[in-house]
Amino acid sequence: MNNQVKKTSIQLVKYMLIGASNTLITFIVFVVLNSFLGVNFYVSNIIGYIAGVVNSFVWNKTWVFKTRGTAVSREALLFVTGFSVCYCIQLAIMWVLMNFTSIRHISIPWFEQLEAGETLISLIGMAIYTICNYVFNRFVTFKTSEAQ
Repeated sequence: MNNQVKKTSIQLVKYMLIGASNTLITFIVFVVLNSFLGVNFYVSNIIGYIAGVVNSFVWNKTWVFKTRGTAVSREALLFVTGFSVCYCIQLAIMWVLMNFTSIRHISIPWFEQLEAGETLISLIGMAIYTICNYVFNRFVTFKTSEAQ
């Protein structure tokens, strides 16, 4: 395996670990707000994503893509732009699933507090978001890290 393939593979594994932690943070915030506190589905979702995106930027910059000597403000702006674009894609897909499928009506009888259908839609949205966001960050936000 050549060095670039090895470096990219390691980077992808690290990104997935950070993505898993972001997903967990986003999911926990979403479930607590939506299922236990009764906060609106979309409001809970965006607050969860904000918590995840802050965690994501810090870890992706310092551990995954290891950019140094770059303008943090530039990377932060690109990161937020990528987040916004990917989040809008995710939100559009979730809106379609919420309004044009029966997924939202799935329930778990023994755990009525958990809005199972909404939770499943949220997880589908998170998976789509994660794929889009990796591509954006790899090739736009932190692309300068390859030269290091």
